[in-house]
Amino acid sequence: MPTLSDITIRKAVQQDKPVKLNDGAGLYLVVTPTGGKLWRFNYRFMGKQKTLSIGKYPTITLSKARERHQAALVMLADGIDPAAAKQQKKTADKVRHDNTLASMVDAWLGRQACSAATISRKRKAITADLFPALGKRPITDIEAPQLLAELRKVEARGANYSAHRLREYCGEIWRFAVAEGHMRADQNIVPNLKGALKPFEVTNHPAITDPARLGDLLRAIENYTGSPVTVAALKLAPMLLCRPGELRNARWADVDLVAGKWCYLASKTKQSHIVPLSKKAIAIFTDLRNITGHSDLVFPGVRNHAKPMSENTINAALRYLGFEADEVVGHGFRATARTLLDEVLGFRLDFIEHQLAHAVKDPLGTAYNRTTHLAERTKMMQAWADYLDRLRIGADVVALRPTKPISRPQ
Repeated sequence: MPTLSDITIRKAVQQDKPVKLNDGAGLYLVVTPTGGKLWRFNYRFMGKQKTLSIGKYPTITLSKARERHQAALVMLADGIDPAAAKQQKKTADKVRHDNTLASMVDAWLGRQACSAATISRKRKAITADLFPALGKRPITDIEAPQLLAELRKVEARGANYSAHRLREYCGEIWRFAVAEGHMRADQNIVPNLKGALKPFEVTNHPAITDPARLGDLLRAIENYTGSPVTVAALKLAPMLLCRPGELRNARWADVDLVAGKWCYLASKTKQSHIVPLSKKAIAIFTDLRNITGHSDLVFPGVRNHAKPMSENTINAALRYLGFEADEVVGHGFRATARTLLDEVLGFRLDFIEHQLAHAVKDPLGTAYNRTTHLAERTKMMQAWADYLDRLRIGADVVALRPTKPISRPQ
C-alpha cells in the first residue's frame, strides 16, 4: 500500500545526504542535499536492476507520480522496459522538432547553390506565407489539403504567380525531405496539388524596342546625377546583355580590363560565360574601379559594402528618370538587345542567344561552350555599344522592319 502523503512530502527537508521516502512497489521520492525532490521508480527488467526518472515535485504531484508509476507497471507486465520507452519517446519528440517545416526550410536553403539575394527572397516568401500556420508543424504531419489552404490564401489576395512559385518551392522542400530519409518525410505531397491553383499568364519583362524611345532613355541615363556606382550600373545594363542579378553580383576578380572581357557563372545555366567588353564598357569599368576597386564587388551596396547593391536600385533609378514599370525594367534590356541586334543590326540569332547566356545548341544537339563564336560576339558587342551611342546622340534612329512578336529572354 502507498505510504506517502502530500503533508509528509512538503515537510521533508534536505540533509547532508540524499533522503529516500518510499511510497511502495518501487516508487520513492529522493530529497537531495540542495532541497530538490525527485520521483524515482526502481524495478527489474530481464534480470537487471533499473531506475526510471518520473519527474520533479511539485511539478509532478504525488497523484501524478502514482499515475506514471502505475503506467510503468503496466508496461512491465506487457514486457516493455519503461526507461527504454521513455528514451524512445524523447528521441521521437526530438526528431519531430527537428522535422518541422521551418527546420526543413533551413536545411533546404543551406544546400541551395544560388545567390544570397535569391535565398533571402525564397526565405522571405516561405516565412511570410507558410510559417504562421505550418512552420512549427512536423513536415510529415502536413497534409496536401492543409498546404493547399495556405497557397490559396496567397492566391486570394491576387498574388497568383507568387502562389505558383511558392508551390514550386514546396515541391523542392518535400523532395529534399524525402531524399533525407524516412525520418524526414515519407512522401512528397506537393504533386497532389497539380492543377489545384488557378493558372496564371506568363508576362514578359517590359522592354523598350523602339530606337527613338531607347535614345530618350539613354540620354536620361547620361544626365542622371545619382550615385556614381548606380550611374555606372545604369550605363552598363543596356550594354552588356547580362541578367540584372549577374550585373549586381559582378566581382572585380572576374573583370579583365586588359583582355576586355568579363567572365562569370551564368545564373540560369550555371555555365561559365564570357561577356566581351566594348571600348566604352572598359572605360566605365575603369572609372568605377577608382571608386569601388577596394571592394571584391564591382557594385557594392551603399550601407554594406560586403553585399551587392540592392536588386531594386536599377528599377528605382528608371522610375526616377520618368520611365514607368510597364515600359521598362532592368531585365528588359536583354529583350531590347535581342530585338535590335536582330531587327536593326542584322546579327545572327545564334550569336545573340549565346551572348544572352541561353542554352544554345548546334545542329548536332551539343551545347556551345563559352568560347563559341567569341570573335564574332566580340565584334557584335562593340557594334551594339556603338549603336547605343548613336541612339543617345540621336544620329541613328531606324524603324524596325515588321516582324512577328518575340518572347522576351529570361
